[in-house]
Amino acid sequence: MSIILKNATFINWETLDFSTGNFRITQGPDGIIEPLKPNIPLIPNPDERIIDCSGKLVTRSFVVGHHHAYSALARGMPATVRSPANFREILQYIWWNLDKNLDKEMIEACGYATAMACAKAGATFIIDHHASPNCIANSLQVLERAFEKVGISHLLCYEITDRDGREKAMQGLAETERHLQQSQGLVGLHASFTISDHTLKGAVALAQKYNSGLHVHLAEDLYDQQHSKEYYHKSVVQRFYDAGLLSFPKTILVHALHIDQSDRTLIKNNKVWVAENMESNLNNKVGLFNAEGLEHSRILLGTDGMHSDLLQSAKAAFFAGQLSDKLGYAAIYQRFRNAHRYLNENEFSGDGQNNLVILNYDSPTPINSNNFLGHFLYGIRAEHIQHVISQGRCIVYDRTLQQVDEDELLSFTRQQARRLWDRL
Repeated sequence: MSIILKNATFINWETLDFSTGNFRITQGPDGIIEPLKPNIPLIPNPDERIIDCSGKLVTRSFVVGHHHAYSALARGMPATVRSPANFREILQYIWWNLDKNLDKEMIEACGYATAMACAKAGATFIIDHHASPNCIANSLQVLERAFEKVGISHLLCYEITDRDGREKAMQGLAETERHLQQSQGLVGLHASFTISDHTLKGAVALAQKYNSGLHVHLAEDLYDQQHSKEYYHKSVVQRFYDAGLLSFPKTILVHALHIDQSDRTLIKNNKVWVAENMESNLNNKVGLFNAEGLEHSRILLGTDGMHSDLLQSAKAAFFAGQLSDKLGYAAIYQRFRNAHRYLNENEFSGDGQNNLVILNYDSPTPINSNNFLGHFLYGIRAEHIQHVISQGRCIVYDRTLQQVDEDELLSFTRQQARRLWDRL
């Protein structure tokens, strides 16, 4: 079934040009947006659905460049027995305790909670980094099914690490290979300070075998660099470069806070991508992102599991970036949209032109192509998203999910959250 957007004001996501009229949206990974001829009466047929977009803005939906769906049940969880004193203790007492307690049902609940939140916030594609050390086998399949049931496309990976021993690292490699045999995906790694040379070599070999790339945390905290220089006598970036990790154009380096100029030059010259996660960095007090010396067209925005609202993350990156990054309006919008280019350049499917958001944004001031970026930063919010189209299917209509029963799934996620909290 195709969808006709009637009386729509369409905003080209790249040029920001405004056009008005009726548009036909076709389904599937290769679906298109087709402007209909003006002044031709709309006569619906059984294979077409008309959505009245009078007074609404239509533009391309969003891509979350780095997410952690596994953290979706953390909101409101009990406090840790001991208050973390630094970033390593935040990982140890909070996130590594949480991910060890996840089972299949909890992972499924995390997938549903994340996909539903993303859909209602306008994101139709998630690049996710998963961890569940005591439930590794088929964990990505569980997430995949949950995302697709809601109508969300994805690029998944499992967080391979030696922090729980060699056997768990091998299980992570095995789960990664199983997933890459069946689906598009990346090879996930935690961070240099929890990855042995043996595991790093195995991960790079998997990326080569399946023509993939790595999705890895990089210098999120200063300790990551200190550990690499103490144990490997080189920076994290140099270590990854020497291992071949930077040779893949699909590789995503997450955070990249504590890097020097030589690191930045290596990253830029190797055409890998960097995912900025400003809110998480602020929350963990690890530093502010600075794009100096990096290729601005290869910086993505992520939410890092804090939430699923990429519009909110863009605003946070812009405002906090005024202290560290000298960001302008056009630069933050470019970062907001770079994930489309990442997916397109690397020929990943699921993020075609028929992924759209329809905004009920009744601005008190005029909006046009010349001032759109001002509205993007200071006006448009997730609450303005009324309908969402994913691969030509309407997955959110009047802010209500269409492919699933939201109340039923929320009941399930709350049940699983209580189970998880009882274990913590």
